[in-house]
Amino acid sequence: MTSATASEPVRREPGLAGQTVVLIGGSAGIGLETARRARAEGAEVILTGRNPDRLKQAALQVGAQGTATFDAGDTAALAGFFEDLPAPIDHVMVTAGGPTYGPLLEMDTAQVREALSDHVVLALEVARNAAGKMRPGGTLLFMGGTGGRRIGRGLGIASAATAALPPFAAALALELAPVRVNLIAAGFVDTPLSASLLGDRLEERRNQLRATLPIGRVVTPADVAALAIHIMINTALTGATYDIDGGQQFVSS
Repeated sequence: MTSATASEPVRREPGLAGQTVVLIGGSAGIGLETARRARAEGAEVILTGRNPDRLKQAALQVGAQGTATFDAGDTAALAGFFEDLPAPIDHVMVTAGGPTYGPLLEMDTAQVREALSDHVVLALEVARNAAGKMRPGGTLLFMGGTGGRRIGRGLGIASAATAALPPFAAALALELAPVRVNLIAAGFVDTPLSASLLGDRLEERRNQLRATLPIGRVVTPADVAALAIHIMINTALTGATYDIDGGQQFVSS
């Protein structure tokens, strides 16, 4: 008896073939890596960002279907982008924005309001403008964090802002069904943004994480992108928060 096919590789159809993925903040880091992975899975991608030169270069790297340059925090610009976007689209991932840190008592009222609502308001505006153009089963995918779950003097308002995102995503998933809504909560990710924030302390931070994280290495944009693509492909996932921090929240790092 022979088995001529035993050694043949298993062929898998691309998981996102014929679909369109929009990356809000897709010119670098996690957004750009997710665009690469989406293209490898057969999707068309549309990238947005604030820096036109960096956005153009990113689009060339991944063969993007289109780009748009604007600040995601500009409500009118965000609405205009989705209004002009040809339908249908399938997935929208938002990596724009970041947490606010600092002593609570040094923040004025306006800063507190902004820090608490910034991510939720951006996510809500994306949902409001994108949902009508999305196919059933597509997903809105937002970014949160695991580091803010700890209460610490240096974290300030970030812990409260972080805590608001999982129930927000779950409630939005019920309202937007059958469009899905999910949240990725990352720890430290070795991105260009992290490099710009840490400067000459970047390698020290990398070494610290390599020594303390259970996975023995630093989480990269490729790790987060792989999770994002899985969430897009698996249509049973909605209303959930997915941690990806290499175990950072469980160790002193």
